[in-house]
Amino acid sequence: MKAETPHLTRMKKWYGGALVSSLFMLLLLRYGFMKNPVEESYLMNPFSSNGTNPLEWVRFTAPPALQNPGNASQVISIDAIAFSLFAQRNLSKGEQQSLLTWNLLKNLINHSHALPNGVEAIKEAGSAWNSLMDSIEEEKLGYVNDNSSRKAKEKQCPHFLNKMNATEPESHYKLRVPCGLTQGSSITIIGIPNGLLGDFRIDLTGEALPGEPDPPIILHYNVRLHGDKITEDPVIVQNTWTIAHDWGEEVRCPPPTPEENEKVDELEQCNKLVGKDDNRTIRVHSHGLRLPLLGLQGVKPRRYFPFKQGSLFVATLRVGPEGVQMTVDGKHVTSFAYRETLEPWLVSEVRISGDVKLISVLASGLPTSEDSDHTVDLEALKSVPLSLQRPVDLFIGVFSTANNFKRRMAVRRTWMQYPEVRSGTVVVRFFVGLHKNHIVNDELWNEARTYGDIQLMPFVDYYSLITWKTLAICTFGTEVVSAKFVMKTDDDAFVRLDEVMASLSRINVTHGLLYGLINSDSQPHRSTDSKWFISPEEWSEEKYPPWAHGPGYVVSHDIAKAVYKRFNEVRLKMFKLEDVAMGIWIADMQKDGLEVHYEKEERIFNEGCKDGYVIAHYQGPREMMCLWQKLQETKRARCCGDP
Repeated sequence: MKAETPHLTRMKKWYGGALVSSLFMLLLLRYGFMKNPVEESYLMNPFSSNGTNPLEWVRFTAPPALQNPGNASQVISIDAIAFSLFAQRNLSKGEQQSLLTWNLLKNLINHSHALPNGVEAIKEAGSAWNSLMDSIEEEKLGYVNDNSSRKAKEKQCPHFLNKMNATEPESHYKLRVPCGLTQGSSITIIGIPNGLLGDFRIDLTGEALPGEPDPPIILHYNVRLHGDKITEDPVIVQNTWTIAHDWGEEVRCPPPTPEENEKVDELEQCNKLVGKDDNRTIRVHSHGLRLPLLGLQGVKPRRYFPFKQGSLFVATLRVGPEGVQMTVDGKHVTSFAYRETLEPWLVSEVRISGDVKLISVLASGLPTSEDSDHTVDLEALKSVPLSLQRPVDLFIGVFSTANNFKRRMAVRRTWMQYPEVRSGTVVVRFFVGLHKNHIVNDELWNEARTYGDIQLMPFVDYYSLITWKTLAICTFGTEVVSAKFVMKTDDDAFVRLDEVMASLSRINVTHGLLYGLINSDSQPHRSTDSKWFISPEEWSEEKYPPWAHGPGYVVSHDIAKAVYKRFNEVRLKMFKLEDVAMGIWIADMQKDGLEVHYEKEERIFNEGCKDGYVIAHYQGPREMMCLWQKLQETKRARCCGDP
């Protein structure tokens, strides 16, 4: 029997909590808000469709899409964007500390076509960067008066948003999410399907690009109580939409065939109960008896479906590591895996339309920055200034996305408090791409100025571009500081820095070293449904060269230096799986004569935590604080949840 993973245990705990909280909200709101629900008029969709093409409802809320979006994206040349990104700005010496890697990555322009969405990410960064610089310039010129200061405070990323009993003269409901979503964020919707059909839609949308009237849809959740062109039975259809690629492949619940019911975050895309006969009992009033529903003659068996016309529901969309989960009245119903370039941090708005009487919408667990004015231990959290006179034994680059404020704070308060970091012999920096949302970028810039440990990247963050961050880490570790070793890790990884340093000392290899959880026998995923799908064009060989798993690995200075050198010579193969990419680069160096030493560390755990860990992955801010406290109290690597 397969052992239950820590990740699965966390998901089960969450759903237990979701059940309790959902039932509580259901009871509270059934009696507290039924008399004064959100105005019904602006939630009715006069173009309610019973077909399978959900674009019909989008078209009535927005102008027609561009006739030739391909040409529109090429209006501004990549060279003009590059000039804007790397032009000299009026920045103080302190502000320039977050851009030490930035100007060393100018050559990304020559690599922009090598990875999916590379060109788009640089162009979007140009717009985001100009907006951020304009904001900074206005502040320096003294344009910030009392009113604009108050406005700046209002722009801060809130931890939660809620709307009840709203009255807006629109045909659909919108809730603005100013700083996107992150893992653990949730959207809870309480309402009643009504109207002629009871069909309704929930959309998590992003920001429309300049010149594009329609924003991308990160998740389209379409509830069709009376079926559609494919089925007469109730069905939930999930999908995504972009102006460039139109609608993606539908994910239906219940699925057409059981084989299509895959898992996301260890949970089924569609709960097997959906669409099945409901075997619950009913009360026969004439005799006061309770009989099985299926045992009554002349009564058609009722099939379970989470939404019913005229019945109150509490539905929660939760952001997980691999996708979005939906629970209804405390029961898991659907899962939807993220698709390329359509990631939760991009969500800027929740839209609800159709035949539904809306009672409440609550967005919680939203990414929010910590107010440094109220941070007691602020000085202890700031990075130690770099010094040319002080040798650096290890440089650690941490992958992070712009709105992961809480994760970065957790890292600062835990393993970044090791004496080696506070003394400056180990240097740690977060590598963060720009965000499409100017509010998030403003918050990120303030965070960078406050703590001095963020390196901004000249591109918008997409998962397909994380290899560029690996390159940036090698660049900083050899060109900004000259570290003996360079390490890559994630902002949800807890690093036993003392054990990493002890292992490097024990290995006693300073050239050609790759230290980590080495995988020497892996093959490319050829299934297009896989998150790690690799086409034969991207990698033609049957196997990958040895590589180390992404939660944490270390390379020696000479390898990191060669990565940056080959990047500037435009002979570094860009590969979208960053940990595998490092293995490919090292294998190429080996062919050129480098003697490589692979050192496997079994105590690096790719998923979750086990006692005795060197690195524990998938640790949220609370788990990080717990692990650090256990280390301080017991001086042993014990996981949280252990006695």
